[in-house]
Amino acid sequence: MMRKLPGMLAPARLVAALAAAAILAASLVVRAQEAEIRLERAPIDVRDVASLQSGARLFVNYCLNCHSASLMRYNRLRDLDLTDRQIIDNLMFSATKVGEMMNIAMTRKDAAAWFGPAPDLSVIARSRGSDWLWSYLRGFYRDAKSPTGWNNTVFPGVGMPNVLWQLQGQRALKEELEKGGGKEEHVGGAKPPKFETTVPGTLSPPEFDAQVRDLVAFMTWMADPNQVLRKQVGVWVLFFLAVLVALTYALYKEYWKDVH
Repeated sequence: MMRKLPGMLAPARLVAALAAAAILAASLVVRAQEAEIRLERAPIDVRDVASLQSGARLFVNYCLNCHSASLMRYNRLRDLDLTDRQIIDNLMFSATKVGEMMNIAMTRKDAAAWFGPAPDLSVIARSRGSDWLWSYLRGFYRDAKSPTGWNNTVFPGVGMPNVLWQLQGQRALKEELEKGGGKEEHVGGAKPPKFETTVPGTLSPPEFDAQVRDLVAFMTWMADPNQVLRKQVGVWVLFFLAVLVALTYALYKEYWKDVH
């Protein structure tokens, strides 16, 4: 029998440690690649209830077909000043009760087999960031070499088509961006990608940006529905602690003033 030396990890712990190191390394590589991508700041406000309501409508119509949001319940949309009747009539297409999770009919296994990996969008804003979502949803363009006919400046080689193309229209990268550097030139560097519209959409560019803003705002809110309240409570907690420290210091000075 092999004698275990001091400080020697058990096989299970060694495998777990190696797996954790591999995951960390992969995460660092992904973040390094994303750091080279030019992201635009998302002009969102998670306190704007009207924007969040519009984003919820867009989400259930355009996203909640292939992607689920299994950590969010429909009844949480009451926080957006929506009644159960409004939720049922306008936002529930595959569920029967407002207490159900925002799931889809397809299982993850079937979705992966038919369309490729379709991540759950419950906390995608916390994983990727609001700026990434804003840039990604506005970064689609036509690419004849792609299996879906679409590509993305933020996620080159993306397998997802542009589900918002009817609103946005069809766009192509301008020719000068493909000179000399191939497809990679538009991904990194200081210059943002430039597009030209080949087929107009039903919305003008400012109108489309407003819709994407609402969608990103909703996904950001969905990833942490308590974020506004948490920040408000945090400010009051810090104020209370500051007052408590001041009173404690005053009490300390009063107690020890006659002690020499």
